Amino acid sequence: MTIKAKMATQSQVGKPGLLRQLGFVSATALVVSNMVGTGIFATTGFMAGDLGDARLILAAWLVGALFALAGALSYSELGINFPSSGGEYVYLTRAFGPTWGFMTGWVSFFAGFSAPIAAAALAFSDYLGYFFPSLKQANATHVIGSGVFSLTLGGGQLMASALVLGFTVLNCFGVSRVAKVQNALTGTKLLVILAFILFGFLVGTGTWQNLSTPAVRTATTSLPVQFVISLLWVMVGYSGWNAATYVAEELRQPERTLPRALAAGTGLVTALYLGLNLLFIYSTPLESMKGVIAVGSLSASNLFGPGIAGVFSALMAVSIMSTVNAMVTIGPRVYYAMAKNRAFFTAAATVHPRWRTPVVAILSQGLCAMLMTLTPFPQLIIYIGFSLTFFTVMSVASLFVFRRRQGWQRLRPVSFAYPLIPLAYIFVGVCMIGYGLIWQPKASLTALGTIGLGAAVYHFGLRRRNA
Repeated sequence: MTIKAKMATQSQVGKPGLLRQLGFVSATALVVSNMVGTGIFATTGFMAGDLGDARLILAAWLVGALFALAGALSYSELGINFPSSGGEYVYLTRAFGPTWGFMTGWVSFFAGFSAPIAAAALAFSDYLGYFFPSLKQANATHVIGSGVFSLTLGGGQLMASALVLGFTVLNCFGVSRVAKVQNALTGTKLLVILAFILFGFLVGTGTWQNLSTPAVRTATTSLPVQFVISLLWVMVGYSGWNAATYVAEELRQPERTLPRALAAGTGLVTALYLGLNLLFIYSTPLESMKGVIAVGSLSASNLFGPGIAGVFSALMAVSIMSTVNAMVTIGPRVYYAMAKNRAFFTAAATVHPRWRTPVVAILSQGLCAMLMTLTPFPQLIIYIGFSLTFFTVMSVASLFVFRRRQGWQRLRPVSFAYPLIPLAYIFVGVCMIGYGLIWQPKASLTALGTIGLGAAVYHFGLRRRNA
């Protein structure tokens, strides 16, 4: 864009706005880096104890992939009709009204971005714990409370907070600079994962007998019920499939770039996830994997020995950094879009005149994520999975509202066997929400409480102010 074009854009809106400067590669990198991180590197160990069967673990990741693909296709149709930043906020506001739009933005702030940023940063610390044991969450020096409401503080939480702070500051200084860093980190992440899978199967020490060797289950629920509950863990791993929709206002040719980036990113990550889980199981018996956060480090140690395992542990920690950076970048665009529409706190719409970034939104999210690193990892995952599934189901359901409206652009893959794709996503999502409430009530009710609090804040605060 020329200097004259930039000046013309600013004169139209009267104040600095976001620029369309991200292409297909950058958008796909955001999707991939937002998906590949906490879920795949830190949840399979918990699923080993819950399910106790390697084949069920792989089946859960495959079902999750199909679920994510159905969501990505549905979001692509929403994105080409609403090519502006904000994601679910834009869709739910247009379909169901401003209260729902505010609630999804409110929950995005806590469960959609701040909590996943904290979880990814904690996983980063656990992988560094291979070299410095004091950074592992299990070695936290201070624990306040018990169960789902406990708080922990130690070296791992401090390291996680430092990582969040670093990327928060970086994101204040322009999206083009961040995109270059993100592309480099994503490239490193993909190379690490591909090398780990390739060398793990070619020269690593493992056995396929682990696929048929069960583990003693730690969960007391029946296997069919636990399988559905475990999808909440899986969907945290796949949750970044909608990442590019949040920066649609900064995409070049969003009607072409957005669907391609969502589909390409989701397909690539699906292949990587299935390959990684097969390698984890090939390298380590499920019984030894139960409850381990840094399952990649454990697998690398069993495959290559402690020396080479240290190299992969460090590279996996670097890989998780790209997940943190991607979410630090994407989240503030949701709050920015809401604030522009007078549906969030006004300061979130503040764009720095030089760096052209929503600095207040970025800093607020960073502070919240740093505080959330005090929450134990399993509770963060259930809280995230329940909250995100609730609002992505609502967003996909909005397709049934929009498709009745004149002038709506229909995406060919979604129209094929319509309404099979959106209905499949909604059905699986509703099952996950229902079983989560029944069998994981504390974390699920905490998520519902966050949603309800958002409705109250909008009703008694922002709606009266706007009126």
